[in-house]
Amino acid sequence: MGNIPDSNKIYSYADWKTWEGRWELINGKPYNMTPAPSSEHQFVVGELYFALRHFFQNKHCYVFMAPFDVFLSKHDTYEIPDDIVQPDIAVICNKKQIVKKGCYGPPTLVVEVLSPSTALKDYNEKFYTYQHYRITEYWIVDTANKMIHVYGLHEGAYQRHATYGQRDTLHSAQFKDLAIPLEYVFEWR
Repeated sequence: MGNIPDSNKIYSYADWKTWEGRWELINGKPYNMTPAPSSEHQFVVGELYFALRHFFQNKHCYVFMAPFDVFLSKHDTYEIPDDIVQPDIAVICNKKQIVKKGCYGPPTLVVEVLSPSTALKDYNEKFYTYQHYRITEYWIVDTANKMIHVYGLHEGAYQRHATYGQRDTLHSAQFKDLAIPLEYVFEWR
């Protein structure tokens, strides 16, 4: 049976493969992906997935929802990655990156829906990890405040493209025709 990592130690991909359950590995630090997210979190993920899936249909980009492993490597050695993340939603526009066990390399767009247990990680560790691996666009969805922060990569660093509220229509930084009315996304209860 697999081990349960100590959050005070640094681990490798070889360690990650032995762990039970769903884990992310960011800068050698383990992050447990259980328990399952709240129903509100899943509703928002579902609505955004539906909108993105509809937009990217027939556009040679593929949309995946967690659990879906994204393997990131500083030296393009994806069989022994440096970091493994599970974005709530990943849009991959290079079909060659999609492998049986997930995605090798940075997706084009990632979406993280904040939960109380993941908010700091999504704003800090994941933000800088996604920026480091040059993921072109990153959305941070704040369900408590009914807002989505859209970040686009500019000269190697994320810059806030815009922040959208419940009554707004979200516009992508990268995909100029992508517009999502947020009224229904935040309609939960």
